[in-house]
Amino acid sequence: MTLFRSIVLVLGVALVAAPALAQQRVYKSTSTGGVNQYSDTRPEGQYSARNLDTPRAVPATTAATAPEESAQCKSVRSNLARLQSNESVGIDSNGDGKPDRNLSADERKSQIDLNQAAVKTYCPPAQG
Repeated sequence: MTLFRSIVLVLGVALVAAPALAQQRVYKSTSTGGVNQYSDTRPEGQYSARNLDTPRAVPATTAATAPEESAQCKSVRSNLARLQSNESVGIDSNGDGKPDRNLSADERKSQIDLNQAAVKTYCPPAQG
C-alpha cells in the first residue's frame, strides 16, 4: 500500500473515530523577516495567544488553564509543519519499516494539501 493510500486511510478512520474537539490555544509571533508564524507551542520572545473558540486574544498568563488540543489536531499540525519545512520526508513503499525514497515535490504538495484539509477538520477555526 502506498504512503498516500495509508495516509488517506488513517485520516478516514480518524474522522470516523474523532472525539469532540476541545478548546485550542494558538500562538502568533512575527519572524525577523516580518512573516507571521502560528504555532500550538509557546514561542520564545514576544507573541500573542488566542483560544480559537473565544473572539478576543487571551492573556498569556491564563495558558495553564487552557485545555489541551486534540491528539488528531496535534498530529496533523506536526505533519504539516514537517511537510512545509525543508526536511526530507521518506516513504516506506515496501512495508519493511524503513524509508526507501523521499517524497517528490508533487507528492509533498499533495500531502500538504491533505494535511491542510485535516487541520480544518480536526482543529477548530479562529473566530473573531
